[in-house]
Amino acid sequence: MSKKANILITELSANGIFRIILNNPTYQNTLSEDMMSNIQLALDESIKNINVRVIIISAIGEVFSAGHDLKELTKARQNSDSGKNYFKKILNQCSKMMQTIVNNPKPVIAEVGGIATAAGCQLVASCDIAYASSTAKFATPGVNIGLFCSTPMVALSRNISKKHSMEMLLNGEVISSKKAAEIGLINEVVQDDLLKKYTLDKALKISKKSLMTIKIGKEAFYKQLEMKLSDAYDYASKAMVENMLKTDAKEGISAFIQKRKPNWRDK
Repeated sequence: MSKKANILITELSANGIFRIILNNPTYQNTLSEDMMSNIQLALDESIKNINVRVIIISAIGEVFSAGHDLKELTKARQNSDSGKNYFKKILNQCSKMMQTIVNNPKPVIAEVGGIATAAGCQLVASCDIAYASSTAKFATPGVNIGLFCSTPMVALSRNISKKHSMEMLLNGEVISSKKAAEIGLINEVVQDDLLKKYTLDKALKISKKSLMTIKIGKEAFYKQLEMKLSDAYDYASKAMVENMLKTDAKEGISAFIQKRKPNWRDK
């Protein structure tokens, strides 16, 4: 399956890799209202489609995403409420989209081949895994224009340490992909011309795992992060019991003991 909209491309391969490709390089792949609507539809499709096993979010052009469309937001200031309701709408739309990535039962990988700033950096941080080219750069530069990156801060602060988060948020400076990997914003820096293949190879490895197991594990991972230690262990223990009772856990353990490849049923 392949379809192309004006600003977004989605592709589903035979092996279950679903690509969501931002395709508006002229406008730096900004997360405009239209772009976010398209991404949301693609994410919703990925959840419902049983053939999707792993999602990759990438972009065409030198900019992965420059964040919100500031011209779109500025135009809304002409409204009678100075744009307040529109600002609420856009930020709620963005928050829903980011949470859809986290709550998606399937793994979401960011493939960053260019600059990711503000909400574009938030998009990278919201993904489960992120790989970037050696020339990719990252920033939360809102402070430079009088608009603190408060919503990108949510994803950023849940991925990297407080001090690294605050450093990015307070100085608004661009950091290299090497620095982004050092602080944990991304997983790996990859040579530019090898990035797509590298990301695909990683996605294919994950796609061969039990979808049921990944669904239980991903949900448990994010839920336990917000709990105190004892509650996290109680919750994780219950999740493992649930997992152990599933068909794929029985099959996987049997296959390991019998030294053969498991035959997943995603149940």
